[in-house]
Amino acid sequence: MLTDTDKEFLSLTATVTAGYQLFFFLIAAVFQFDKLTDFAGSTNFVIIALLTLVKKGSWHLRQVVLTAMIVIWSTRLALYLFFRILRWGEDKRYDRMRHNVGNLAVFFIFQGLWVWTVTLPVTVVNASDKDPSIQAEDIIGWIMWFLGTIVEILADKDKFSFKNSPESKGKWCEIGLWKYSRHPNYFGDILLTWGYFVASLPIIEGAEWLVLIGPVFLTLLLLFVSGLTILEKSGDKKFGNVEAYRVYKKRTSPLIPLPRSIYGNLPYWFKAVFLFEFPIYNRYLNRNRTKQG
Repeated sequence: MLTDTDKEFLSLTATVTAGYQLFFFLIAAVFQFDKLTDFAGSTNFVIIALLTLVKKGSWHLRQVVLTAMIVIWSTRLALYLFFRILRWGEDKRYDRMRHNVGNLAVFFIFQGLWVWTVTLPVTVVNASDKDPSIQAEDIIGWIMWFLGTIVEILADKDKFSFKNSPESKGKWCEIGLWKYSRHPNYFGDILLTWGYFVASLPIIEGAEWLVLIGPVFLTLLLLFVSGLTILEKSGDKKFGNVEAYRVYKKRTSPLIPLPRSIYGNLPYWFKAVFLFEFPIYNRYLNRNRTKQG
């Protein structure tokens, strides 16, 4: 069963997250202003992590480290996304939401769920009175977070440089880590989120295993809702009739970075079962092929 402190902290973080996202939703809806949309999501992580750490006041090493991991990652992401939107002027992802309150509301609901679920491990760990010695799960989780964060930073850097290069116009990104994965930033995000969960394993027991919802929700969200599915569709519509793009998709892993010489020679069934190369990522590519034929 969840402890009374668990319930208190989970209720508190849910309330704070809902209120925070509602505030920024109203700004976006009333003023048609989306430059703070991603900032609202990223900074929400900082608030939840620090709020639960300070409220409990135990300051156990595991609590401090896990909180620091959340704060470092989310602060970096918030600053990057805010700088990016200021540089680019607007984000095309929000074109359909900008003048549709319903779509905008759905976005903020999912953003709130993203924040609340991903922070479940730090919420439960910070609420706990348990303080066992540092274990293998802690170290593994911290390493997963570190590697995931580095991958995400490098992928964002490569993509930002590509987007700001005049030579990139009319092309798809395949520089740096993007040579080995079509979405390395999402791979980093998924890896570090699972790191939070693994690092919480020495603490959680019984109903506290609900923290597993966090990495599962984020993984499913990026694989099937807001991440890969949307971007693969967009890329296929733009470049689906270009043979070089078809070769690029065939030889480049959708998520896990792998050398093209290896990935390109793997059978499709292996890619689909073990490497997330799902048929939905090629629906529009196949439609373009049919139209071209």
